[in-house]
Amino acid sequence: MMEPQNEPQLPPVSPNGLYFNSSAVSLVILAVLETEQPIKIPPHQLVSLLDTHLLSLHPRFSSVIVTGRDGEKRWKRVGVNLKDHIKTAVFPQGKSPEYYEGCFNDYLSEISAEQLPVTRPLWEIHLVKYPTPNAAGNVIFKIHHAIGDGYSLMAALLSCFKRSDDPSLPLTLPSHRIRKLSSSSDDRAAVSRVLAAVLSTASDLWLNFSKTRFLEDDLSPIRSGDPTIGLRPISAATVTFSLDEIKQIKSQLGMTVNDVITGAVFLGTRLYMHGVDPGSDGADTTALVLLNTRMLRSYNSIEEMVKQETNSPWGNHFSFLHVTIPKLTTSTAATSNDSDDALEFVRAKRHSLAVPLTAKLLHLYRKLKGSEAAAGYVYRVMKSTSMLITNMIGPVEKMSMADHHIKGIYFLVSGNPQNVQTTIVSYMGELRVSVAAEKGFIDPNTFKSCVETAFRLIRKSACTASH
Repeated sequence: MMEPQNEPQLPPVSPNGLYFNSSAVSLVILAVLETEQPIKIPPHQLVSLLDTHLLSLHPRFSSVIVTGRDGEKRWKRVGVNLKDHIKTAVFPQGKSPEYYEGCFNDYLSEISAEQLPVTRPLWEIHLVKYPTPNAAGNVIFKIHHAIGDGYSLMAALLSCFKRSDDPSLPLTLPSHRIRKLSSSSDDRAAVSRVLAAVLSTASDLWLNFSKTRFLEDDLSPIRSGDPTIGLRPISAATVTFSLDEIKQIKSQLGMTVNDVITGAVFLGTRLYMHGVDPGSDGADTTALVLLNTRMLRSYNSIEEMVKQETNSPWGNHFSFLHVTIPKLTTSTAATSNDSDDALEFVRAKRHSLAVPLTAKLLHLYRKLKGSEAAAGYVYRVMKSTSMLITNMIGPVEKMSMADHHIKGIYFLVSGNPQNVQTTIVSYMGELRVSVAAEKGFIDPNTFKSCVETAFRLIRKSACTASH
């Protein structure tokens, strides 16, 4: 869409927003909310709720992207017919929850491949009013990544939902603590840590550069190398872990929650690859971890995020880190019950300064080459790897909307040029891990089972290591 000649100056699309809404990459977030009760919210009540809370939250929910007179993409406010943004799934009547589970999975796969209309604001809400074994109903928020990242999406959700136990109180997010060095650390240990961080940073930056220029992961059961992957439908499966149990493992190993859960994903990935093709055990496989740079500064409240003047504003604030997935040992691959080497997958990640430096280098690249070239760089970064991993924090308390209590949430990303992705979200003391994969190429349920097996191996190894 072109901006009219007499149109006043419009706010520009942020650089990071441009990367995810370009000819190279177009990413969409799908957040699934599982309800405890059948969905019976009257249409007029839902329209009023969205008008009161969502549209007032941020102008991007009532804006479209246009090309300005200067050739730059900008946000233009438009009138919003909320009924155009509310979709209701229609399935055959009188079937079993298991039947509707299949219908729901097909529906989710179908809308994951559909482009959002560019003539209206880039979001939709889908109501699935049929029971599945996991929920009485499902609500799907579909939002283009140009509007905001996962944290912005969570802000949007929390603006529409209330605490189930006390609607007068705000929903809260888990606190984020920065780990500090012990005061008893001696100078030599401190120097050693600094040197390790410098070497790790250099290694990560080199891997990032090489993956965009001349290196790509090997083809494997989780990487086809097909350039049209991002245009194809995905299928998904999820698994839930107790945060308390993960924290216990974390304490036993002296690691972080992210270390434990991503270690389970990495080991599960190798177990899946071995199960499909044992010859792929030696394949060079890299995960691209998409990180929100707000995590480097601490989490802000939802109210703070939407203020005009804030250190952590609404939008897309991301960087990425390449993590080489360790190879599977013969014993672990053969038995899927050997925990001796499971901890290598938990330790696969390194602490470095590559994340903030990568964000700054990408910004510099855009200044020198332009937004489309920078988006092409992001595409090459993603395409050269085997899988995408990203996470998001959710509320500590149970939430509800119009007397509909939410029993579980998870989210997916569509449009990325990788055959498989894992997304992680916390909610009410649990971590929900979602596996979304190219439909017909990877079996997400088998992949999910491998992640569960990997978690058991890590738990067993952690118990052994602590004694």
